[in-house]
Amino acid sequence: MTAVRQTVRESLALYLVMGLGDFAGRQAVEIAREALEGGVTMLQLREKHAPLKQVIEQGAKIRELCRANGVPFIVNDRVDVALLLDADGVHVGQDDLPYGLARNLLGPDKIIGVSTGLWEEAVIAQRDGADYVGIGAVYATGTKSDAGAPIGTSLIAKTAEQLKLPIVGIGGIDAANAAQVVTAGADGVAVVSAITRHPQPKEAARELLKAIGKLK
Repeated sequence: MTAVRQTVRESLALYLVMGLGDFAGRQAVEIAREALEGGVTMLQLREKHAPLKQVIEQGAKIRELCRANGVPFIVNDRVDVALLLDADGVHVGQDDLPYGLARNLLGPDKIIGVSTGLWEEAVIAQRDGADYVGIGAVYATGTKSDAGAPIGTSLIAKTAEQLKLPIVGIGGIDAANAAQVVTAGADGVAVVSAITRHPQPKEAARELLKAIGKLK
């Protein structure tokens, strides 16, 4: 295993995916700060609708928070935004920019994760050189409209057993079911609403880390 992949594997423990929306009157930067204080180990900015100027301005603030906490900052899909923000990497879906093109644009030192919901997609991700895969939706989720039907943990188990890729489970995960995802073989859990919609993001992060046995 490469040093990058080992570092990524460790960073996947608690992966926060968030946009820039108004979280019950609170700003994204505030949510990110508290979540990082609670122990989030990787953070992805996934913003599909806000103006580019806003994405860059607020994204830069979140990036600086991540760096201050030693946490990788990832941008969803938008390689151009990742470059503008000097992010640590990108995460691409099956309908986004292909892995190879993303790698050509970002260079060899950035992290690139790939969404997978099928075994064949996981195999291709490893063949292409992805640094990790996000497998899901594990459970039913209302956060991502195109997440598809929940697939459970069987693909996580198969990927963990037969491939060498770091794995993060995503989709409908909270403190009540996070342990099942890690027990199946994932290196960590990716969450959205379990932290962003919690009244206390810091405590939500700690609850999740405790659930998967990784509370600092």
